[in-house]
Amino acid sequence: MLPSQARRATAAVIDALLALVCGITAGAAAGVKVSDGVVELRPQSPAVWGLALGVAVGVSLVNHVLLTQAARASLGKLITGLRVVRASDGHRPGLVRLTGRWLFGFYWMIVFVPLHVATDSDVEQQDAVGIRVRRRTVRS
Repeated sequence: MLPSQARRATAAVIDALLALVCGITAGAAAGVKVSDGVVELRPQSPAVWGLALGVAVGVSLVNHVLLTQAARASLGKLITGLRVVRASDGHRPGLVRLTGRWLFGFYWMIVFVPLHVATDSDVEQQDAVGIRVRRRTVRS
């Protein structure tokens, strides 16, 4: 069964917030310097932003590739009742396809999301690299 765009968007927002919060938390932790009992925040340090970006990308990779390989869904998809399957036969996708889908997600975010916002179009998120998002079915 195909999921609604609202369900897909909710899953994407949850996944994005997970990566963003983890990245910001790691960056903030790296930007704290304690000297003589005084806590100093140094957000201007390139190391802080580099670590924040690295952690955000790493969490995104683990969530979208490794967790999806193990559980057939990222955290956002698990929460919203979705799963990821191969388009050809509905079975579990492999790591290469999941990695390609993850990379396509960055391309989508950089190219299509700004175009959609700027033109107020009705572009819907597309499936990529032979992988489809489906609603989870309850087995009895």
